[in-house]
Amino acid sequence: MSRPPLPLSRDRVLEAAVQVADRGGVEAITMRRVAQELGVEAMSLYHHVPNKDAILDGVVDTVFAAIDLPDTAQPDWRDALRARAYSARRILSQHRWALGLLDSRRNPGPATLRHHDAVLGVLRNAGFTLPTAAHAVSLIDSYIGGYVLQEANLPATTPGDVETVAGGILDHLPDDLPHLREMIVDHALRPGYDHTAEFTYGLDLILDALEAKRA
Repeated sequence: MSRPPLPLSRDRVLEAAVQVADRGGVEAITMRRVAQELGVEAMSLYHHVPNKDAILDGVVDTVFAAIDLPDTAQPDWRDALRARAYSARRILSQHRWALGLLDSRRNPGPATLRHHDAVLGVLRNAGFTLPTAAHAVSLIDSYIGGYVLQEANLPATTPGDVETVAGGILDHLPDDLPHLREMIVDHALRPGYDHTAEFTYGLDLILDALEAKRA
């Protein structure tokens, strides 16, 4: 005997909207598409969300809820925000459509507000002035978002891909571009090259520079 369907709820509507966006991007989120994902009529959604804007507000909050809050018990603020950055990169890589949506909403939900407050709290507790804390949040989040966007569009994701793509570029590279040739031969094509390691390198540069500002 089959189980009865789960009752419709706001959480289920938002979960379905995230799944729709994961497949088709944020533009795919419509009341009709979300209803189809749930196997219900579109009108039934209005008992739980008033309109599409409410769904967009909700999926943003869902994404923020999935990102780990920084650990305020960490003795080094950099460790706390480094862990949070890794989590944000992982979650945003799973939901790349959210990149252009996270800061666009006028009605942030509780998880969104809690997340921003926690990040600011780590910085303020570490001794950053309010203006510098604001600069730090903007800088770190711009770096995370930019890296995720770049990573999503790279033509090479595995060592084999890198060798194929870089080798193809090298085959047609003019001789009067020596610095680019050096980068490909002596860096990108060396055994063990991993572009994803660039994220940690850049993040650490930012955190260390901010530490100097704090001091």
